[in-house]
Amino acid sequence: MKLSTQLLAATAICAASSAGAVDLEVMHWWTSGGEAAAVSKLAEAWNATGNTWVDGAIAGGGDTARPVMVSRIIGGDPPAAFQFNHGRQAEELIDAGLLLDITDVAEAQGWKDIVNPPSLLESCTVDGKIYCAPINIHSWNWMWLSGPAYEKAGIEMPTDWNSFMESAEALRAAGVTPLAMGGQSWQQAGAFNNVMTIAIAGKDAWLSVMQDKNAETVMGPEYTAAFEAYAAARELSTGINVQDWNQATNALINGEGGAQIMGDWAQGEFAVAGMTAGEDYGCLPGLGMGAYLQTGGDAFYFPVNDDPEITAGQKELAAMLLSPEVQVAFNSVKGSLPVRGDVDLTTVNECTQKGLDLLANGQTLPASEQLIAPDTITQLNDLMTEFWNTPSMTAAEVQQQYADIIAQAE
Repeated sequence: MKLSTQLLAATAICAASSAGAVDLEVMHWWTSGGEAAAVSKLAEAWNATGNTWVDGAIAGGGDTARPVMVSRIIGGDPPAAFQFNHGRQAEELIDAGLLLDITDVAEAQGWKDIVNPPSLLESCTVDGKIYCAPINIHSWNWMWLSGPAYEKAGIEMPTDWNSFMESAEALRAAGVTPLAMGGQSWQQAGAFNNVMTIAIAGKDAWLSVMQDKNAETVMGPEYTAAFEAYAAARELSTGINVQDWNQATNALINGEGGAQIMGDWAQGEFAVAGMTAGEDYGCLPGLGMGAYLQTGGDAFYFPVNDDPEITAGQKELAAMLLSPEVQVAFNSVKGSLPVRGDVDLTTVNECTQKGLDLLANGQTLPASEQLIAPDTITQLNDLMTEFWNTPSMTAAEVQQQYADIIAQAE
């Protein structure tokens, strides 16, 4: 017989309060201004239960944070909870028996009925058991436009990739770098793997490569067009030398950069800067060309712990993360969409509404992390950042090397 949500929460709270509440260390890589504001909503909600959120933020993004988290876990000093992306990143930890099975929490709250799309919960499920709590839907598939930059250039913000390319000359003439791009490989590779290929090569070609691991598609005309567009984008990014993604977003905020290809988490930075969607900044899902929403995002996992009070606290936290109140409070600040399909978001801005419309219309795709093994993603990231930073490397050369990696992918 399933526990009700209320009984589950009460049981966890009693277990925690019997020891005077619990302190849970939560590790994540949300350190930019907008991200920190969103995390504060989770911490406030958790502290309001009488427990204590011990923040374990790691700067530098997921590529920096994930090895630290894994080292802590396999080294016998795990945090109580940690952030990973939806998908295959936790497979080895689950296989090693190091992560807590939270199926009882998911069943008590009816996650299978409320999590939308179902692929998010499927990504948390291994051999019928659920190991993570999905917290949001984050999509890579956006181009963000700077209102101040286009005002400086004296032209309207573009409506798609082609009109953006046409606007580049006017932006340059106004002293604006057309495309702001950070220096980390996940940014440079993500713009290609998750945005340009879907928008330019098309959904079917992208699925053929990412889902079916078809190297012949990589060498076909659809992907050739995407590689050539990526080479053109490389030429538009000279002039802004920053490392972190939020520094590139800040270039749009202050009018130094015209556009950025980045996930919807960029909206958190615009919000912190007091900017209004549709006025101070624009957004083009899918580069304005056949938009699809990748329904990836973030989830929290919970390492196995010998202390029953900590385990009870972990399950209480997992339940809280999917509560309607927390889903709205966190995602409204983060720029992401809630994983619950039953919450009220009637007051969201026009860019978030575009994402909701795509979700409602079924114009969705899985995230790359849900289809490709982490080792393959690392290889693709390394290749595409090499290309981005090597002007002498041609589109044809990177295309062949990309195909070679896909041919060997799991």
